[in-house]
Order: sequence, then structure tokens, then C-alpha cells
Amino acid sequence: MMKKLFAPAIILILLAAIVWYGWRAMHPQGPGEGFASGNGRIEATEVDVATKLSGRVEAILVREGDFVTAGQPLARMQVQTLEAQRAEAKAQKRQAVNTVAATEAQVAMRRSDVTAGQAAVRQRESELDAARRRLARSETLAREGASSEQELDDDRARFASAQAAVNAARAQVASLQAAVAAAQAQVVGAKSAVEASTATIARIEADITDSQLTAPRDGRVQYRVAQAGEVLGAGGKVLNLVDLSDVYMTFFLPESVAGRLPIGSEARIVLDAAPQFVIPATISFVSSTAQFTPKTVETATERQKLMFRVRAQIDPDLLRQNLKLVKTGLPGVTWVKTDPNAPWPPKLTPMVPPQ
Repeated sequence: MMKKLFAPAIILILLAAIVWYGWRAMHPQGPGEGFASGNGRIEATEVDVATKLSGRVEAILVREGDFVTAGQPLARMQVQTLEAQRAEAKAQKRQAVNTVAATEAQVAMRRSDVTAGQAAVRQRESELDAARRRLARSETLAREGASSEQELDDDRARFASAQAAVNAARAQVASLQAAVAAAQAQVVGAKSAVEASTATIARIEADITDSQLTAPRDGRVQYRVAQAGEVLGAGGKVLNLVDLSDVYMTFFLPESVAGRLPIGSEARIVLDAAPQFVIPATISFVSSTAQFTPKTVETATERQKLMFRVRAQIDPDLLRQNLKLVKTGLPGVTWVKTDPNAPWPPKLTPMVPPQ
């Protein structure tokens, strides 16, 4: 009975040993002292392509998995309403331009009236001067007895009438000058309406341009959020892009390692899916605070449980050379140096897929 139980146990132990040694062969254990590692996954910057205005999706021009370049059209929103608003704004602008021409003509006409009124004032002033001189002669003749009182009264009446005519002419000129100022104000208002219409047209054209959704940067379409024909609100997501020039692995290191790890230091990434390749990277971020902490941190052993988030950035040029091989979510291991003078071992020499 014991022999029957012992044999399967031996087989299970052998199988476990084979699996363990196989796992060790597929997952580099590092060179020992002077190095540290952390597990993580490949991540990349994600960008949501969304609508600026609410509306209906007219067409989506790319599929999931497509590689796109910055400025490439990705989707179109329906713009019939915006085009109608633009046509209305252009008509309002033409109307405002015509109003400017009409008000400027009014200003010119009012200025002509002012000129004519000023001429009338000068004429009335001449008549007043003539009436004043005649009245002076009549007064002299009346004192000498060479003229009748009736003639003197008539000359006085003529002088008063001429003086009233001058005052009336001057008042008319003042009124005409006020009319000029009013017409000039209308010109300013009409020109402001032209500027407002121009700004409205520019805004609507900007909205029409924004209704053509383009790629903000090079990347790959990760998934489509909306479909053609759907109505989205302002800011509604249409596509999600992954920027494959900004790829990194986030992993965690204990405080004793993270505290000595400088920004910009070298790192090596080994992916579980391709352990034969060693990807060179650079430490671009070390968190300033621990990501998880024990309830009490009183002993040195407990302090070792403080883990800090670290990011290893892959060179963008290397990513562009292997763009079609880059995939997010892949697990792996990142190796870093705890001793800056320690040389990288041969097993962590950079080795990337051939071009």
C-alpha cells in the first residue's frame, strides 16, 4: 500500500521540479548582488479622441488595430446644422456691410448739409451787417432831422429780423452737426456688426473643422467607443488611441532600493512572452511616496515592506523601429542596478528583435 502511494508522490515531485526549473529558465533571476528587479506590465499613454460639440457621428474612418499618424482623419461628425449657421452668419455680414455703406453715405450727406448751413449762416451774417450799417445811418439822419421816424423804425425792424435769421441759421448748423455725429455713430455700430459677423463665421468654421476628428499624435487605434449614426454629447468619446512612442513598464521596488535609484539610470526589461530579448530602458519616474504601507512601521523589517512605484521608459526611437511588435499589457520583469559600478551581465545585454 505504501509503495502505491509513494510512486505517485515521487512523480509529482519530479514534475514540480521540472516546472520550477523551466520557469527559472524562462524567467532570468538576475546576476545577484548589485541588482534588483520588479514585476510589471507594459503600459503606454492612452488618448481619447472625443467630440468637441454634441452631434451625430457621420463616419468612422479607421478600425481597431490600425496604425495612425498625427493629423490623420479618424472620424467625421455631421455638420449640416453648422453649415446652415455659417450661411446665416455670412448673410448677416453682407447685410452689415451694406448698412456700413448706407450709414457712411448718410454721414456724407449730413456733412454737405452742414456746409450748406454754414454758407447760410455767412449769408445771414452779411445781411445782418448790412442791416446794422443801414440802421446806423438812419439813426444819424434821424438825429439831424433828415429822415423820418418811420424809416428809422423800419431799419430797426430789418436789423432785428437779420439778427434772428443769423441765430436761426447757426442753430440749424448745430442741428446738422449733431446729425453728422449720430450718423457717424451708426457707422461705428454697423462696422461692429460686420466684425461680429466675421467672428461668428470664424467660430462656426472652427467648429466645422473640429467636427473632422483627427489623430493628435502617432499611435494605434485600441478600440472604437462609438459607431456611425450614434448621437454623442459634447466631449463624447469616439476612439481610444495608444501612443506607441510613449511606452514604459511600471513596477515596484522596496524603499531600500528605490531610495538609491537615480532618475535616468539604466534598466533592462525582459518580457514573459519573449524572454530571449532584453529591452534597454531608462528610469523616468520614482514615486515620492510609498504605494502601500503596513499598519505600523516600527521595525527595520516592517520598513522593508514600503514599496515605491517606478517607471522604466523605453527609447522612442527603438519603439518606432519595432512599432508593429509593441503591445501593451504584456507582463515582465525590469532589472535595475543597486550598485552603479556593477557591469551588466551577458544575460542582460540589450538584445532587440531584428529589423
